[in-house]
Amino acid sequence: MAITVGQFIKRFEQFAPKHYAEPKDPIGLHFGKMDQDINKIMVTLDIRPSVIEEAIEQGVDFIMAHHPPIFRPIKNFNTADPQTAMYAEIIKHDIAIYAAHTNLDIAPGGMNDWLADAIGLQNCEVLTPTHTLNMVKIAVFVPRVASEEVRVAMGKAGAGHIGDHYINCSYTLDGIGRFTPTEGANPAIGEVGKAEVVAEEKIEVVCSEAQLSGVIKAMKEVHPYEVPAYDVFPLKNGGETIGLGKIGELPVALPYEEFLQLVAKSYHVTNLRHIKPRKKEDLLVKRVAVLGGSGQDFFRDAIHKQADAYITGDISFHYAHDIQESTMAVVDPGHHIEKICIPELEKLIRQWIAEEDWTVELMKSTTYTEPFEFFSL
Repeated sequence: MAITVGQFIKRFEQFAPKHYAEPKDPIGLHFGKMDQDINKIMVTLDIRPSVIEEAIEQGVDFIMAHHPPIFRPIKNFNTADPQTAMYAEIIKHDIAIYAAHTNLDIAPGGMNDWLADAIGLQNCEVLTPTHTLNMVKIAVFVPRVASEEVRVAMGKAGAGHIGDHYINCSYTLDGIGRFTPTEGANPAIGEVGKAEVVAEEKIEVVCSEAQLSGVIKAMKEVHPYEVPAYDVFPLKNGGETIGLGKIGELPVALPYEEFLQLVAKSYHVTNLRHIKPRKKEDLLVKRVAVLGGSGQDFFRDAIHKQADAYITGDISFHYAHDIQESTMAVVDPGHHIEKICIPELEKLIRQWIAEEDWTVELMKSTTYTEPFEFFSL
């Protein structure tokens, strides 16, 4: 099945909804239009001139990126500027670009889960909460012959997520449905004016309030009844907390030097900066926080949650001085470790291609976008 930009975005935002994003984060569709057909997708971390050159060479017409290409407003469109010239090339070659930034960082199973998994963290929780999702339970009554199709449709729309690692969760009760179609009805089962008895299932799933309309719409699209019967209940037992970063524990405590080696190996870097607490000589690292990108503003959250070490990027000089006087080490392997999103997003999109029967090519960008180089004497 051919797909459009809008169809892809709809599927992606079931995984990482826009409302997860931090305020003023310029996520979403930066170039292209919703009804544009997609033939070839490329996944990348950054949108840079070299990445666009690669896309043009490979015949790509849709790019899924983590970092937004237009991060600040454009004051003019002077193509003598390399960044603006890049925008012109994107438009000239009709390439659609969608960026998922902090919504991907915050999404369960997204960026910070990938970074935590890469280093082997266990028993993870959110480092800096940003949202508590208000949850609802949907109970829908379905003829048994159609129950699986309805369950699958609601799951694809985002229902049935419980915790970080369980999807497609549902509960089913068998029962008997009774109804009588009246004049003007067009029943899928039975006849007008005759009482009908149908073997049905009651399917119960949970979803967030933000996902509710999409889940109901997906259910109605495949439900055989002209007017499906369903109930929606607000849940008062506490919604899922989501946010920036993860904190968890290594399987075993490591001496600090071994921990640094683990970070370098796990994120495939040959150089990293680190700040060791001044008053801790023999530091053992067991409890670790991680936040992809620029996370220096959240180091006190990691201290508050008793992290031995905090992994993040872009630590500045004066923040480093404050960290040095704390009880926690900070390891800065760079912003570019977020490149982990390239294989992970490719894996996710390949799963959707199979599930949705999309006829589209998919590739990973091979362009190296780390701008920093290191010189050693």
